[in-house]
Order: sequence, then C-alpha cells, then structure tokens
Amino acid sequence: MPELPEVETIARTLREGGRGQPAIVGARVRSVEVLWPRTLATPAPEAFAARMQGAVLHTVGRRGKFLWLDWRDAGFLVVHLRMSGDLVVVPPGEPLPRHTRLALHFTDGRTLAFDNPRKFGRVWLVSRLETVTGHLGPEPLDDALTPAAFFARLQRHRRQIKPLLMTQTFLAGLGNIYTDEALHRARLHPQTRAHCLTEADAARLLASIRAVLREGLAMNGASIDWMYRGGGFQHTFRVYQRTGAACPACGTPIERIVVGQRSTHFCPQCQKLTTCEA
Repeated sequence: MPELPEVETIARTLREGGRGQPAIVGARVRSVEVLWPRTLATPAPEAFAARMQGAVLHTVGRRGKFLWLDWRDAGFLVVHLRMSGDLVVVPPGEPLPRHTRLALHFTDGRTLAFDNPRKFGRVWLVSRLETVTGHLGPEPLDDALTPAAFFARLQRHRRQIKPLLMTQTFLAGLGNIYTDEALHRARLHPQTRAHCLTEADAARLLASIRAVLREGLAMNGASIDWMYRGGGFQHTFRVYQRTGAACPACGTPIERIVVGQRSTHFCPQCQKLTTCEA
C-alpha cells in the first residue's frame, strides 16, 4: 500500500506535472464513466456523474494516505488507493489502462483514470473533506506536532510502537516501509511499548520519522510494487526487506519478525528491546 511519500508524489504530479505526466489543474469534466460501481463509496454512480459534469479542478492535495481533488462547487473527490490503485492522466486518443474502474473525461481530450487492478481502492465525492478524513491523526511533517506533543501522545498508549505508528488515527501516513526505516534510525525496537519511551526517545523517533519521509519525498517514494513507477527510495533502504543483509550502522545481519501481523525488519544490535515498570 502506498504511504505518505508515494501518495504525495501522485498529488504533486497531478497538481504540478511530472513523472511523464502533465498537470491537470484547471481541467473541466466533459463526461464520466463509472466502469465498476463499487469503486464509489458515495454517492451512487448516477448522482456522481451529475455532480461532476462540467466541474473544473481547482487543486490537488493529500491527507494521510488519502488523495483529494477539489472541484469547488462539485465537492472533494477523495481517493484511497489501497493496495494497487493509481491515478493516471491519459493523453487524447490513447487507450485507458486495462484496469480502469472510473474515468473522468476532460474537454481538452485527456482523461483521468483510476486504475485499480485489485479493486480495493475507493472513491468518495463529498462536500467536506473531513467527512472522510476527520478520523485521522496529525500529519507527521506538521510543525504543530512538537516533540513534547508527540511524547504526550505516546504516553497515552501501552501498545507496541510499530503497530501504533501505523495506526492512522494516531499518526497519519505511515505504513510498513517508513515505520521500519524510522525505527531503525531512532534505534528503537519495534516491539517497545509506547509508554516506555522517554522524552529523548520520542524526540529522536519524531526526527527519524520526518527524516525518512523527507528522503522518500525527495526520491518520489519507493517503487517496490509493479503499480508504482519512478520512485527511488527503495535503493536507500536500511532494513526494510533486507533480511540477512548487514546493518549499515553496525554490520549485524538484519532480522525479520512479525509484529502486529506485519512483516518487520530491524537490527537486533542497534534496536535492543527495553521494558519499563509502568
């Protein structure tokens, strides 16, 4: 599943152009095709097509792992890509991707196609963005999330740190890749209980999360699935999917365990498990 850097890269591409695709801000919808009705969480296909007819795209953004497209009077088109979704701008006269489930055809001949092979992705058209994203926790790159505020949030939980960081209501945008990478940089074992972290641990972890996300953004995310093209962060992984390889910090072989039902990679030397009394 794409994480914050991958989703932000798609949003930036649609908004500004890049990755071989032009920007689509300012495009006007000529017609709509709903090729798999269950793609739409809300509204029904007929209502969706009626509301989108003639809509002009104002801007594109991201909240957590959600993409949002602001069509002003028509509302916010919110997209969750899930395991295999992608938004693709198709030039005039070219065929749509094989697994297109929803298509917005523009007056200039281009099409915005929601390519979704495994059919897990979903689309909402809502008047308020918060209708879909209101449950999300803070953005990890938001300056309002200070080390003190992050420490206070951690202290309220007794869960293992890795699954907590991946819980979108706690912190928005992190998944398996960037959590493993951040915990390694912060020298924290993925099974450490959140409330056992000290203020120094919390500050180091927040700095590490921000560092790996910014590196991922600079490299257009990670391309480790055939659906995601053009990213380069996978070439700089320290631990993720590097089982048996040498830790870049100490040379100890990277190990793989399962934490919170997710494959987890860490260095047993750099990331020793600690416990606390409370």
